[in-house]
Amino acid sequence: MRVMTRAHQIPLRVAAGAFCLNSGLGKHEAEEPVAAGVHGMAAGTYPFLAGHDPQRFTRLLAKAEIALGAALLIPVVPSLVAGAALTAFAGGLVGLYLRTPGMREEGSLRPTQAGIGLAKDVWLLGIGLSLVLEEIGDRGPRPALIYDCP
Repeated sequence: MRVMTRAHQIPLRVAAGAFCLNSGLGKHEAEEPVAAGVHGMAAGTYPFLAGHDPQRFTRLLAKAEIALGAALLIPVVPSLVAGAALTAFAGGLVGLYLRTPGMREEGSLRPTQAGIGLAKDVWLLGIGLSLVLEEIGDRGPRPALIYDCP
């Protein structure tokens, strides 16, 4: 596993990392109404979360986002690790978009006005998958693309 981030991955990691870090910092000291809203939306889509305290859930979510953002921004965290974490997190967000009523137009993947805030999380999923697939696909020798003719 490659330890240092490749130069061409830096823009992807900075964009996603800064976004996740900012989102986590914004939720970390969320007031009760905000925490209840975040928890309510998550629990409505993922019922197993319903039994959790909204304040505690939101703080844990914030810590996860902060840790994810930091992992993406710190170049010594392997891209496979950071990408896998981002893919898992973004998969949950895309699931929230797909499963929450009113987020999509009827019979379509196109977002409603209310769903645009969640639909944009698909780019986080794309970045995470790109980082993972590049690291997985970069193992072993590659066939030569240009052959020397005698």
